[in-house]
Amino acid sequence: MTTTTTTNPFDITGRAILITGASQGLGASFARTLAAHGARLVLAARQVEKLAALEAEITAAGGEAASVALDVTAGSAAIDAAVEEATQKLGGRLDVLVNNAGVAVSKPVLQLTEDDWDRTVDTNLKGAFLVAQAAAKRMAAGTGGSIVNIASVLGLSVIGNLVPYCASKAGMIHMTKAMGLELAKSGVRVNAIAPGYIETDINADFFETEGGKRLLRKVAQRRLGAASELDGALLLLASDASSFMTGAVLAVDGGFTLG
Repeated sequence: MTTTTTTNPFDITGRAILITGASQGLGASFARTLAAHGARLVLAARQVEKLAALEAEITAAGGEAASVALDVTAGSAAIDAAVEEATQKLGGRLDVLVNNAGVAVSKPVLQLTEDDWDRTVDTNLKGAFLVAQAAAKRMAAGTGGSIVNIASVLGLSVIGNLVPYCASKAGMIHMTKAMGLELAKSGVRVNAIAPGYIETDINADFFETEGGKRLLRKVAQRRLGAASELDGALLLLASDASSFMTGAVLAVDGGFTLG
């Protein structure tokens, strides 16, 4: 990874970063944070109209962003082509991957279909691996880099009605550790953030229901997290401040896993 010329190890000014699942939710929040701290971004997702709007927003605020269309379930050839396009838009360099694309299907286990399982695991685990592999090839051929997988506390602990999601995120956590072990000698670090219950536009209404309130009672801090409360872990893993970390999983969950 190209290091920044500063005594601040958290500085990511000029760092070349690809973010998947960047069109909305946590991915869009990550993009705004990284751009505000001086990173050069490529935003990737299927919803190109939303990417264009976010790119325009970041640019208007003085940041630097471009975008590429990417469906992480499209297979290795399409993923490799998209990562190559992103790398070229970043000037031929890829310092950081924020591997964020993900989906969830909420159903009782006896009602899950094979398609439910495949959609979730193909996105959250297979797709995440193929993106990480494509990024790691380019990082290893250069000066190294940092892969930040966005896992979940439900890969560490489980709740009902989310079997494929829990399984896929547990797989991502072990993938993070295995890739971190193998790629360390290439100068590529692989770590993960495991968010707890973070408020987004999609889930805010649910957490006002009795079922949502029951879940929050399992969180030690008894509240939802804000997307901004992931910023510290994100900036740590995207920067040289985490230069001696690989294979680590940072739970940012208000104490959910303590229960």
